[in-house]
Amino acid sequence: MGKTIEILTGKAELCRSIMGALPDWFSEPEVIEASAQAIEDLPVFGYVEANVVTALIALKPHPPDAVEIALIATRPEHHGRGAGRHLIDAAERFGHGLGARLLTVKTLAPRGLDEPQFEATRRFYDRNGFVRAEVFAKLWHEDHPCLFMVKPLADVEADEATL
Repeated sequence: MGKTIEILTGKAELCRSIMGALPDWFSEPEVIEASAQAIEDLPVFGYVEANVVTALIALKPHPPDAVEIALIATRPEHHGRGAGRHLIDAAERFGHGLGARLLTVKTLAPRGLDEPQFEATRRFYDRNGFVRAEVFAKLWHEDHPCLFMVKPLADVEADEATL
């Protein structure tokens, strides 16, 4: 069983390490480097098992009501073991702490290609309560349509009442 921690230093190196191990998702070195640089100034949480950060999530607050998952990635040998779910939980707690009402994420929309890795990503968000809100055909690039997904955050009082 692992634990979720806040990552305060070494964010870029950790990002490069995990994204670099996922060529089916992140095949362009410039995307990996841009992501590594971008998360340096964002809150980042990691899921740790046996003293190894197996997954990370970077969050971008959009006050007053939303927090965006700017990046989430899990080392391939740890896929399907719950790290992503724990990181979504951490993102929800972080959002609650800011008073946010929404957790959002952008991912690659279906584009008529055989891409089981991206279908698995979309199913992950579906299972974790995200709603497919809108496709932005040219937000990133015309060959990379963006699927915008949203998860309403439950009221903190309602969560406490169910304990």
